Amino acid sequence: MVLLLVTLVLIAVFYPRLPEEVAYRFQDVSPDKVLSRAAFITWLIIPQLLLTLLAFVIVRVVLMSARYWPDEDTPIRKLLPVMGNMAALPQVILTFALLQIFLYNAYQTELISIWVFALIIMIAGGIVLGAVFFQAFRQSRRQRTAESQE
Repeated sequence: MVLLLVTLVLIAVFYPRLPEEVAYRFQDVSPDKVLSRAAFITWLIIPQLLLTLLAFVIVRVVLMSARYWPDEDTPIRKLLPVMGNMAALPQVILTFALLQIFLYNAYQTELISIWVFALIIMIAGGIVLGAVFFQAFRQSRRQRTAESQE
């Protein structure tokens, strides 16, 4: 939800500064494809709305299923909320792409390449997810060891 709000704020800030035709694809640093300002904004809001809805549905399903989880502390309690928030990774990349396109069209300024940013986000997401899974695996292993000793 936060990333959707950030996207809406970016649109509100940059919309008046954008030209009527927004360049969104580039070939050798020069604009290759353009789209009308309204169509461009529409095509960027739709995926953000869908990803927000997907994240909301995943989190709601996890919360609804929580009542069927065992009472003891299990690794699933830590894994499922993280999985529900994984839909935020593509939203972060889309928000950065939006910012990059806005900055180019309004000020002819570029940040780092979108593919570099996407790679950084995917690696960071993989590290976080790996750490959570590793922690859950260790907790599960400790519980099994404690149960077998009883």
